[in-house]
Amino acid sequence: MESKRDYYEVLGVSRDADQRTIKRAFLKLARTLHPDVNKEPDAEVRFKEVNEAYSVLSDERKRANYDQFGNPDGPAGFGSEYVDMSDIFGGGFGGMGDIFDSFFGGGGGAARAARTQGRDMGISLRITLKEAASGCVKTIAYDRLAPCEDCGGTGVAEGGQEKTCDRCHGSGRVVEVQRTIFGQMQSQTTCPVCHGTGRVVDKPCDTCQGEGRTPSHETVKVNIPAGVHSGQSLRVEGRGEAGVRGDTTGDLVVTVQVQEDERFERHGDDLYMMAQIDSLDAILGTTLHVDGLLDGDDVRVDVPRGCQYGQQVEVKGMGMPRLGSKVRGNLVVVLHINTTVDLTRDELEMLRHIQVQRSQRVTAKQDVPSEDGQAAGSSQKTRQKPKRKGPFRSKKK
Repeated sequence: MESKRDYYEVLGVSRDADQRTIKRAFLKLARTLHPDVNKEPDAEVRFKEVNEAYSVLSDERKRANYDQFGNPDGPAGFGSEYVDMSDIFGGGFGGMGDIFDSFFGGGGGAARAARTQGRDMGISLRITLKEAASGCVKTIAYDRLAPCEDCGGTGVAEGGQEKTCDRCHGSGRVVEVQRTIFGQMQSQTTCPVCHGTGRVVDKPCDTCQGEGRTPSHETVKVNIPAGVHSGQSLRVEGRGEAGVRGDTTGDLVVTVQVQEDERFERHGDDLYMMAQIDSLDAILGTTLHVDGLLDGDDVRVDVPRGCQYGQQVEVKGMGMPRLGSKVRGNLVVVLHINTTVDLTRDELEMLRHIQVQRSQRVTAKQDVPSEDGQAAGSSQKTRQKPKRKGPFRSKKK
């Protein structure tokens, strides 16, 4: 297998380069290598190589691991608190959505500049049921169009200024006249000079090309509250797409997806779990101690005498925390009864003795005539087996 080139060599920066230098080098290379503007046969491959190098060197954790171990993931990964949502290695060229495509030429300037406000960005974040119950903090690495650091988001280089567009006089629209066989026809179109903004920069910033924003690989901490439900969204203000030349920045919308758990099944704020009990314990009743979902949860389950397979025992206050409250739902334990198989010979003899006594008692009871003259045991009516209760169903192997 061919070894990868050194990431610092790919971007043409020194190993002690700061983040601003790394970003400048990346933007300079990416602007010339993007397949929308470079038709060379190897442009796509080289562009992906530059993207990969930037995704590592722009991330503090990945860069530290790369410098020390030669591997961005390090010897043991990052742990569950760090989530990389960037898609630089995926099917697209620019990470999340069309960030890099839109900046480096995809769709053209006129198509994107009429909208100057930054859009909201959406991320789907997967967490475990335990993390949903206890709450957690996730550090998310992702890509976005962020305010340009070199011009402070203004899009204006030193000595330049932003002014009203001379072509459309600030309206962002121009009237075009076309000659047809029916005479002259007028139509309004987006101004080709200011691309619909009504403003132009006489000396644009070289880094952002006057937009005031550049593609950036960043991290943000997201606080996941205890009791969050799957499908709920959390909004991080001002961490979405930056607006053009200082216009409003969008938000980052994080949609939480709670993974299924091996032991617990969630229904609202209640949790269901299955417990295996011995058939003798089902007859006599017993007390179980099981581990709950949260650390330190020692749950006492009082199994009633004569319980049946699938019967549910509810333990108050040991389920999921209710969102925004200290109150917890209930834990519902679904009993699965296993036949006792490890009895000694003496124990089996004792059970046989009980079996004989019970059989004689039942037979005597059945021989007693009922009020209609039939023996109690001669009724033709049968009672259907009760349906199993609880959310657990047998899974296909």
